[in-house]
Amino acid sequence: MRKIALPSSGETVSQHFGHAPQFVVFSVENNHIKDKNILKNPGHRPGFLPKFLNEHGIDTVISGGMGQKAVDIFEANGINVICGASGDVEKIVVDYLADNLTTDQNACDH
Repeated sequence: MRKIALPSSGETVSQHFGHAPQFVVFSVENNHIKDKNILKNPGHRPGFLPKFLNEHGIDTVISGGMGQKAVDIFEANGINVICGASGDVEKIVVDYLADNLTTDQNACDH
């Protein structure tokens, strides 16, 4: 089973990963969503969230934006990163699983 996390404010993907109040976590099996849970963001501290999400079994994060240093830390923790997503979190995951996700420029440029 795979786990995909998206930072969100409600059901909309956040444009800055670390500042979102929560993460919507989708459990995926055979390219179908099996479960959806909310994981509260424990706080934005440099280098903390990649380890935290890895410990929760997350293997992919999809965000509107994330700094390159954060991307590098996530990847070092074995987590695939996709930036430039926008809109409804569930639609983003459905599109991603169908290989139809369209992304824009990374919303975080620092």
